[in-house]
Amino acid sequence: MKRKTEISELVFKIIAYFFLIVFAIMCIYPLIYALISSLSGSTAVDEGSVVIWPIDFQINAFRYVIVDATFWINYSNTLFLTSLGTIWALGYSILGAYALSKKRLLGRHGWNFFLVFTMWFSAGIVPMYLNYMQTANVFGALGITDLKWVVLIAMGMNATNIILLRNSFEGVPSEIEEAARIDGATEMQVLTKVYIPMSKATIATVALFFGISRWNGYFWAQKVMEDQQYSWPIQVYIRDFIDSWTALTGTTSYDPSEGAVSWEGYQEELYGDATFSAVSVVYAMVVCAILPILVIYPFIQKYFAKGVNMGGVKE
Repeated sequence: MKRKTEISELVFKIIAYFFLIVFAIMCIYPLIYALISSLSGSTAVDEGSVVIWPIDFQINAFRYVIVDATFWINYSNTLFLTSLGTIWALGYSILGAYALSKKRLLGRHGWNFFLVFTMWFSAGIVPMYLNYMQTANVFGALGITDLKWVVLIAMGMNATNIILLRNSFEGVPSEIEEAARIDGATEMQVLTKVYIPMSKATIATVALFFGISRWNGYFWAQKVMEDQQYSWPIQVYIRDFIDSWTALTGTTSYDPSEGAVSWEGYQEELYGDATFSAVSVVYAMVVCAILPILVIYPFIQKYFAKGVNMGGVKE
């Protein structure tokens, strides 16, 4: 028998769905705005006339991005930092979480306390910067001059993700581990054949966290690789483009070796005309930069809620 919906319940559902729809629109509109602004004409973008639909439709901004070799070099840097950085961070996070999940670990409570302590207190930006620079000097002494490796190796730690993995490993029944050891499994085999397969949801979620943080990494990459433009990730390149060419930071000119040049002058030098805004180019870059995350996320989303619940709640 179908239950009759009460008035209060109906009102609650209407209000809840209304706020969910509003929230969803607030989340997706910035991406829509970036897309339509990248497809709009120079005057409409600079005057702020773009709201819902492209005005004076054109694809010159995307044409500029496609032929910009520096953009794609920096894009490849981001792919490198994201893929290898995620593997590196996830690998030692799994090893650390596995060790911390074991009650037989000597000083286990102390190690867990030190891990959580880093979430409460941090040394601050200046000591971290000096630490990264010292790491860069060590790499330089070893003959490694590309500072991408400093960003990749020195910035892979995340206490929250290790705790999620630790809690997930603690949820694996001890009887399964004991059965594996009776069958002659080594410590590494127990980890790879028992714990990792039984914690795939949490591992996929943590991998997503690491991947997004690497893909969006901007501040420390800019500070550490300030003088190595060839090693910049794409976010630093976009930030440099904004500072150089758009009015978003209060300046509309760039100062190359031959002197200050406006965006219009730069366009005329390259294309012979000035038909699109520098702001449109920024939005086109943002759209291109976010595409891989939009493609990958739906495949990992099914693990997300399950992984957080398994790793974030300890029974």
